[in-house]
Amino acid sequence: MTPLAAIRAIDPALPPRNWMVAAFAIARAAGLDDATCATPGEARALMRRMAAAGRADVAFGRILDGHVNAVQLVRRYAPAFAIDALLANGAILGVWNSDLPGDGLRHEGGTFTGAKNFASGAGFVTHSIVTTHANDPMATRMWLLDMAAAEPAIDRDWWHPIGMVRSETHIVHLDGVPLAAAQAIGGPGDYQRQPDFSAGALRFVAVQAGAVHALFDHVRDHLNTGDRAAHPQQAHRLARLFVLADAGYALIDGVAAHWTGDEDVLLPRVAAARGALEDIATEAMALAQSAVGVQGMLRTHPLARTLTDLTVYLRQPNPDGARSQTGAAAAAGRIVPGA
Repeated sequence: MTPLAAIRAIDPALPPRNWMVAAFAIARAAGLDDATCATPGEARALMRRMAAAGRADVAFGRILDGHVNAVQLVRRYAPAFAIDALLANGAILGVWNSDLPGDGLRHEGGTFTGAKNFASGAGFVTHSIVTTHANDPMATRMWLLDMAAAEPAIDRDWWHPIGMVRSETHIVHLDGVPLAAAQAIGGPGDYQRQPDFSAGALRFVAVQAGAVHALFDHVRDHLNTGDRAAHPQQAHRLARLFVLADAGYALIDGVAAHWTGDEDVLLPRVAAARGALEDIATEAMALAQSAVGVQGMLRTHPLARTLTDLTVYLRQPNPDGARSQTGAAAAAGRIVPGA
């Protein structure tokens, strides 16, 4: 059984923690958690792994994105830390940067105070990078928090989305958690250091590209099962879905080719890929719903979870800013089509 099939075969009735642990075990055995990304070739390979995760399950792709991000940050800014030993013991990592409004995370004396919002994987990650003073880029610090030692208070009442339920994205209160439960990672300002901070957005673009491929999978399987793939309108929808899914891969491959080049080229290209993939996914979701109809809205249909999860996951921070960045770079001639 392929890793894709194995992850999709995990019992969907399992609690999110159990489901994710099972998915990570499959991913690790297949090397999908490899965070290597030092060259354009390695960047392309990583983004293809992220796409494979998103194709298997969008929420899993989101968690793998955070895990890979955390591993890269630790290796980059705390090379002496024994991250490989943690990973060998099955650690699942995350990155929690978003502060709870009015109660941002900081440390006073020997303890943390404050809370993190949109903390994906709060129900099951074993370690997470948390940031203090997240709204001051020059002062932001990273800390790798051991969840078993910290025992933070997790507010699960807030997370009731239409999709991405499995990602367990909660509010995490860290008041009174000792600094000794965390390992300092890098220095002030390292978290937002460019080009890695903004270029890393290509990981979630890749997960979204994989989700578009999943839409194609589910529609194709549905039409073949119902012997409707030869219907002219359905054949046209499936053909268009193929083109859209293929275009998603071309996007991430194209940006990866610029990975170690000029950041004035790389960063607006990442921003452009964000907007382009959102457009691709929006069209693909509409086509999938038209092709499958109301059956695709039933919770038991495999299309339903991909539709709802992708709807939520497309809502990434500051989409208008990303498009403006692309437009400004294009106007200045820093990025050129086909180059």
